[in-house]
Amino acid sequence: MSNSTLAREAHRQILRLILEGHLRPGEVLHEADLGDQLNMSRTPVREAIKRIQSEGLAEVNGRFTKVRRISREEIEEIFFIRLTLEPDCARAAVSIRSDLLDGMEARVMALMRDGPGESDLAWDADYAFHNMISTAGGNRATTKVISGLHSRTCIFDHSQVPARFLKGCAEHLDIIDALRHHDGARAEAAMRGHLEHARDAIFRRLDAIQPNAAVPS
Repeated sequence: MSNSTLAREAHRQILRLILEGHLRPGEVLHEADLGDQLNMSRTPVREAIKRIQSEGLAEVNGRFTKVRRISREEIEEIFFIRLTLEPDCARAAVSIRSDLLDGMEARVMALMRDGPGESDLAWDADYAFHNMISTAGGNRATTKVISGLHSRTCIFDHSQVPARFLKGCAEHLDIIDALRHHDGARAEAAMRGHLEHARDAIFRRLDAIQPNAAVPS
């Protein structure tokens, strides 16, 4: 395997250990110990830990990087802001160029046909879709905020909430169709529904892996 493939696999495995409670909040992420556990060298594990830190599931405390568990309250706050911003961006994006819509539509349909695979294709496409719409809204500050919030929930991808993969793709296509027909109200409503469905799927996943209570961050 290439180093990037190993790093993605290390990321998936460490993420699973955190979300399922095998690595508890406050535990130190030791590169050597995790490498032994995953039968990998330190390099892909180090890259995976950096990515997990950027996604908000680890934080540096002194000389150590420690686990932090994302909570239901944090997800609620993230989606409150996204639901405030992104539907308005979708409404404002009706002037988006048709070639951009065509390219994104082809990308989404290819994912639906071929599946998410083992790479970051699905994550990259999802990020590109939301970034395309927020950028078309014309407010760079809003685009930056949405991008940061998106990275905080991308851990709940097709590997964590597989039932959302095809449904999310179909919702992307519906939003694209609304924009293609310059129907801002429909695009706004479709984006709101898309985000609400994603939020609720994450809540169900958190309830399944944290059945007793939301674990504090």
